[in-house]
Amino acid sequence: MEHVFLQGSDFVGITFWVVSIAMWASTLFFFYEGMQVAVKWRTSMVVAALITFIAAVHYMYMREYWVTIGESPVVYRYIDWVLTVPLQMVEFFLILVAAGAAVSSNSFWRLLGGTLIMIIGGYLGEAGYLSVTLGFIIGIIGWAIIIWEIFGGEASKAAAENDSVRSAFHAMRIIVLVGWAIYPIGYILGLMMGSVDASTLNGVYNLADFINKILFGLIIWNLAVKDTAK
Repeated sequence: MEHVFLQGSDFVGITFWVVSIAMWASTLFFFYEGMQVAVKWRTSMVVAALITFIAAVHYMYMREYWVTIGESPVVYRYIDWVLTVPLQMVEFFLILVAAGAAVSSNSFWRLLGGTLIMIIGGYLGEAGYLSVTLGFIIGIIGWAIIIWEIFGGEASKAAAENDSVRSAFHAMRIIVLVGWAIYPIGYILGLMMGSVDASTLNGVYNLADFINKILFGLIIWNLAVKDTAK
């Protein structure tokens, strides 16, 4: 089979390449920095590295799929999301535990459950197993569960009572509220309204993943470094 190379005019393909390299670099950074922080923060740093590692592997496959076939790598993207997004929710729980905040396992399960509902609903709608509208509704319900937990639920209250994690927790939940809003907006414009093409949609998704996954890890790293220096 003849290998297809990335073309200079394929800007979406270029974003796949850039994001994959950025994810690999972030993985090395988070693993290395995880060895420099206090023991209680190492699990959080390892999880941050795992998030970008999993994304890096999937972006290599998505990049190849896009360059070779020229279609949206729906399956690869959702496999990436179903693995990495729950891990991001785990991070909310882990930083609270590391900081000694009082939070029960129920908060963890609500965050994880909401994440899986959101991702699976979106995939079933985009892959054609459900109607696009029904898949969107299910996904939004899952996102709403997450938003409620981190803004008004037990996790939010635990963070508010702990000075060391309050600012980082706030920054992370802004990513979930604002940064993650890109995905349902793209879903609406691309699948429900048909007002954007596959190139635009994938370019937007790639940019969102670049910001949301790497910045998420950097916030945790910053918190861990500051707490270790005390």
